[in-house]
Formats: sequence, C-alpha cells, structure tokens
Amino acid sequence: MAAIDWVLHPTELWAAFWFAMRHAPPDEKTNKLPVSGDMKRCYDFLEMTSRSFAAVIQELHPRLRDAVCLFYLILRGLDTVEDDMTIPGARKRQVLETFHELIYQDGWTFKESGPDEKDALLLVEFDVVIREFLRLPEEFQAVIADITRRMGAGMAEYTRSRVESLDDYNEYCYYVAGLVGHGLSRLFAVSGLEDKAVGERLELANSMGLFLQKTNITRDINEDVLDGRCFWPKAIWGKHAETEEQLISKAHRAKGVDALNEMCLNVLQHIPDVLEYLEQIKEPSLFRFCAIPQTMAVATIVLCYDNPRVLEDNVKIRKGEALKLISQSTDIGRVKTVFYRYMERLEKKNHPSNPMYEPVAKIIRRTKQDIAATLKGGAPADFTTEYLVLFAFVIAAAAFFYAYHTDPQHQLPVLRQ
Repeated sequence: MAAIDWVLHPTELWAAFWFAMRHAPPDEKTNKLPVSGDMKRCYDFLEMTSRSFAAVIQELHPRLRDAVCLFYLILRGLDTVEDDMTIPGARKRQVLETFHELIYQDGWTFKESGPDEKDALLLVEFDVVIREFLRLPEEFQAVIADITRRMGAGMAEYTRSRVESLDDYNEYCYYVAGLVGHGLSRLFAVSGLEDKAVGERLELANSMGLFLQKTNITRDINEDVLDGRCFWPKAIWGKHAETEEQLISKAHRAKGVDALNEMCLNVLQHIPDVLEYLEQIKEPSLFRFCAIPQTMAVATIVLCYDNPRVLEDNVKIRKGEALKLISQSTDIGRVKTVFYRYMERLEKKNHPSNPMYEPVAKIIRRTKQDIAATLKGGAPADFTTEYLVLFAFVIAAAAFFYAYHTDPQHQLPVLRQ
C-alpha cells in the first residue's frame, strides 16, 4: 500500500527524496549539537517523546533552541502525569498544582507512573531536565514557570470536571495547548528574535494552540472513548448520540459522522487567527517551527471531515504528504498556498446534503478570499499536475545518478545541512 501511495502521489515522492538529501535523522543532529552531557540527555528525551518535534526544535535559532527543548520536556512531564489514569486523583492534582515549584527543586524525580506509561522514564530522570532548566536565563525561567503554573492548575481542575459546554471545551484547550502558544510567543519576544508585539497578541497565540489541540481531539475520538474518556464537548456530541460509546458505534455511524463534522467546523474557525499569527513571525527558523504543525493540522482536519474512518481508527496523513508539507512551510506565501489548496480539497468533500454544508462553505469562501487578497498575484494557479511533477522527478533523479556514476571519484557535493 505504501508503494502505491508513492506512485499515486509523485510530488510526495519528490518531497521525500529532497528531505532525505537535506536532513539528517534527529539522533544524528543531536550528536552534533554543542551541548553538555545533561543537555544531551534532554535532547535524547526529546527524541523519545516526539521525533517530529525533535526535528523542528533542533533546527531552531541557537538563542532559543535549548529553552524550547526544556519548555517542551517540562510540559510533557506535566502532561504525562495528567494522562496517567493509574495515579489517584488527589495525588495527581497535588503534583499538577505544584509542578511549577517542583521544577525549581534540584534533584526532584517522579517514580509513581503506571507500568504502561510510555513517557515514564522522562519523569524518573526529571532531575536532568531540572538541572538544565536552572541554567537558563532568568527571563526564560520565569516564562516557563508561569505557563507551567497556569497549565497545571487548569489540568487539575479538569480531573474533577467534564467537558460539557463549548466554553468548557475552549477553556480546556486553552489550558493544555493555548498556554503553550502563549509561552512560546513570550519566549520569542524575550529572546529578541521577534518583536515585542508577538508576546503581547496572545489571542492569536491561543488560536495557534487551539487549532492543533482541537484537531488532535477530533481525530482521536475512537482511541479516547475506548480508553474511557472523551474530550468532545457534550454540547456537540449530545445532539447526535446518547452516550460517548454510541458515537463510535457502527450502528450509529451516520449520526457519529454528523457529530464529527460539527467538531471539524469548530476547528476550522481558528484558521484566520492562525494565518494572522504566522504573518508576524519573521525569524526563519521560528517561522518553520510554528508553521509546520499548522500545515499538518489543516491537512489532518480536512482528512477527518466527513470521514467515517475517524470513528473506527486513528487516521493520519500520509508520511509523504507530511514531508511535502515540511518542504512547503518555509514562508508565509507558501503556507497560505498550502491552506488554499486544502480549502479546495475540503470544498470537494463538502456536499449540500451534509448538515454542516453552509457554515463550512462559508469558512472555505472566506479563507480563499482572504488568501487571494493577500497573496502576490492573487489566488494560487493550478499550474501543474502530479504526473508532470513525477516526470520532472524522474528526469532529476536520472541526471543525479548519471552524474554520480560518471564521476570517477564519486565526489558530488553533499546536500545535508
């Protein structure tokens, strides 16, 4: 099936080829970073917990790279405690509410995770993260500790509460993801790499986090319900089902898809803020760091829309599609083109018989109009086809291998950076 995917999507094959030529694996990059033993271990943890985030964090500007790595690991530790259903509620709330103080306690670790908790080792060796955190400039520490305090308090609150209303849903996503956007934006501004305004327009930063978090929550419904939890707000799913289990039931599939489409609509409303936020990011490595997850998210939510497979399994965009999005997330013009293309794809999926047809169509029209009005040259032109690109790829690959084999010393320049 993977081979067929490459044939059917040759631009993704080209993207994979180019990515392989230009990018070393995350562990290889870590070995080349000029960091201490403890910080090297932190980057090892980054690779263990998220190879996708490891790839973009390792390419950040050196002034921010270690701070963002540690910010991610601290919040990952907090999230690991929240997600662990084996920790008693009172103990979990205590750890969540005091986590912002614990990160200042040199030597603190946590060994109470359940046996199936995949990120337990991070908490077992959390003293390594703390030592490096305490070496950061105080202005970075202050931002990270403040976000950790507010996120931990919000997570603790939702160990007692359920996501019922749309206000609950937005608040929960703010605590677990919007605050990440706040923290990163403040770090960008404090570092001097971005304008101070980036750290002040926090409503846009919140939407960046909500767009990602809501996409994941929408996609993960099957896995979450089977695990005995549901983050879809009852204000949405309650219109279509009597219980969360009924949402993913085959016997109730049509109503489940209606609920899914309403969840997708809730995600799509954040697109204008996402594009406005990215417009203000100027430093190239920070732009890529912010843009890549957002282009992945728009691709994922379009894949999820009106897709019954979401209720049966954990759907993901193709690996080749992800690599293509990485290659396209380099500047605001290319990112807007990506969003425009996915709005076209969504337009084809949005049928008049769908109860969400009109509000989704309205978002599509607005997004396409806004992008066309701000892109140089207007709306992106459909100037090529997949198979024309395949032809170009074949020609380029043939030229490369011909040059390689006709060079007696095989000393063509290496493209990796």
